[in-house]
Amino acid sequence: MKKITIIGAGNVGAHAAVSAATLELGHVVLLDQNSDLAKGKAIDITQSMALIQSDSIVTGTGDYQDTADSDIVVITAGVSRKPGMSRDDLLFINASILESIVKQVVEYSPQCILIIVTNPVNTMVQLVYEVSGFPKERVIGMAGILDGGRFKYFIARELNVGASEVVTMVLGDHGELMVPLEDHCQVNGQPIAELLSRECIEDIVRRVQHAGSEIVNLLKTGSAYFAPGRAVIQMVKAILRDEHRTLPCAVYLDGEYGVKGTFVGVPAVLGINGVEKVIEIHLTEKEASAFEQSVEHICARTIELNKKRSLN
Repeated sequence: MKKITIIGAGNVGAHAAVSAATLELGHVVLLDQNSDLAKGKAIDITQSMALIQSDSIVTGTGDYQDTADSDIVVITAGVSRKPGMSRDDLLFINASILESIVKQVVEYSPQCILIIVTNPVNTMVQLVYEVSGFPKERVIGMAGILDGGRFKYFIARELNVGASEVVTMVLGDHGELMVPLEDHCQVNGQPIAELLSRECIEDIVRRVQHAGSEIVNLLKTGSAYFAPGRAVIQMVKAILRDEHRTLPCAVYLDGEYGVKGTFVGVPAVLGINGVEKVIEIHLTEKEASAFEQSVEHICARTIELNKKRSLN
């Protein structure tokens, strides 16, 4: 049986555990520095599985030894945004949290695939890659799936269609400089430019870019968790079931899209070994310019973090 460890028993981690257990992807270990929190949620989730005739088991713990030999480790731990905060505001505090976590993950699961959810995710996954020493194929960030789902939601609402009929793609940074690709967005095979006005499309794109902040401002005490928890398990499922599925993820670019040495959100094929291939898609001049700006922001934020780390 495959073993999935989820680090962080907060809202995102707990909902990821529920999704993984519901899909019966393997034995789920939910770890948190508050071991009682992890144990309590794990028991509750496992008991809920009995109600849907599932034999899935979730184990709660505060001990990294219980995560040993995991196939996949999902890191959701870290501080969430509050109203008025951007993801970038979490940079230094979450970097410190992740650095200590990753060292313990590597000790107990040196062959695992790491999936990072903690914000700002593009820089956090770069940090995890450097600290872990893992090959680039085994370190991935969750971003574009969530952003693409939000893109689908807004278009479906505007056109009064099912979200399942909408195809979207979002590249770049997981933040306000993300790049929703209008020309790659279709509803039942029809481009949205033929269905919506230019003004409406631009408004939807802005809503996608600020969708996380909208939820933070409404919740007031945290950030989104249902959609992020489900989004990351799409990645876990694609890997553990060797689906060779193309999903938008934050992956290491080694020349693709003209970018080298940086984790950026692009479509990638996921399978049993992690990232199998980066898919390069055509970008319009406008999209390419926005993508370049997004990458520059990721690089600047990473440089800022590295300067801080070098002083410590």
